[in-house]
Amino acid sequence: MTLSELIAQNTRMKFATDAGARMHAMLRMVVLDDAARDRGDAELIAKIRAGGDLARFFTPAAKTEVPLAGHYHGKFISRRVDRMVVDDAARVVYLLDYKTDIDRTARHEKYAQQLREYTSLLCEIYPGYSVRGFILWLHDWMLESM
Repeated sequence: MTLSELIAQNTRMKFATDAGARMHAMLRMVVLDDAARDRGDAELIAKIRAGGDLARFFTPAAKTEVPLAGHYHGKFISRRVDRMVVDDAARVVYLLDYKTDIDRTARHEKYAQQLREYTSLLCEIYPGYSVRGFILWLHDWMLESM
């Protein structure tokens, strides 16, 4: 690989990383309360409201950037969940992780493993609850159940 190819690759990776960080920051600010009290970017709110089950992750009850830490298969891990909702009545924890990848298959197993780790830690924190994980693919706003 040439130096110019390495620089171009690094520039693309930095652009993608920066774009993902900006989108995460914008999504962190979105709260769907009711149409009159929604907070955040109007375009993102419209996409979220159009996404059906997606709206549950953006209510005032939803938690954002939730830190998790514990042991998974004998190894200590520390993670951060993008969005999480605890439904005590149904005894279900819903977790959502944003992904900016255009090719869903490229890192799918890595992301599935990440959600397994989240699920394992949350099962310890919320015994007796089921945990349901989802990925929100930001390039096309598809919600994938894991």
